[in-house]
Amino acid sequence: MKRSIVLLAIVLLLAGVAVYQNNGKHDEVLAASSDMLPKPGFTAPTLSLPDLKDRPVAIGGKQEKLTLVNFWASWCYPCEMEAPDLQALSKEYGDKLQILGINATSVDKERQAREFVDQQKLTFTILMDREGSAQKLYKINSFPISLLVDGNGIVRERVEGVIKKEQWQSLIDKWLNAEVEEKANAAT
Repeated sequence: MKRSIVLLAIVLLLAGVAVYQNNGKHDEVLAASSDMLPKPGFTAPTLSLPDLKDRPVAIGGKQEKLTLVNFWASWCYPCEMEAPDLQALSKEYGDKLQILGINATSVDKERQAREFVDQQKLTFTILMDREGSAQKLYKINSFPISLLVDGNGIVRERVEGVIKKEQWQSLIDKWLNAEVEEKANAAT
């Protein structure tokens, strides 16, 4: 009986030590994984994806203008809700803003994605992430997710989910103005 009590006490002591040593590790792992997201203030990952005509298009890195990178799927209802606003933003900002719509082709059907583009009458650049490489680099685990990336390739905003067109306009104007100021300061 005494032996059982001593054995139980040792097991409880070892369990307590194990819990104490690992206390907070889960939070550290979660914090580390969220730190690895392409997030505001950090460089956007660079890669190349094919457009709808299979021409390669570069993503990330230095670009000529502010870029809105939007990850979507044809089966995603929020993506369907957001598409008309993205198309309107493309028309409104014209050559001041580049919009890259990245279809999650690795978890979507390409034919349905192309039909989605036709039905929504999207005229901005659509890219096909057939292997899921962009989703992995940009840590995309839901749709839609959008990033505003400045001309220097720095992520300025990361938006998960759908936001109103007016909110997009506010964010876009903020970063367009920042780029104009940066160019003016560089010229002086």
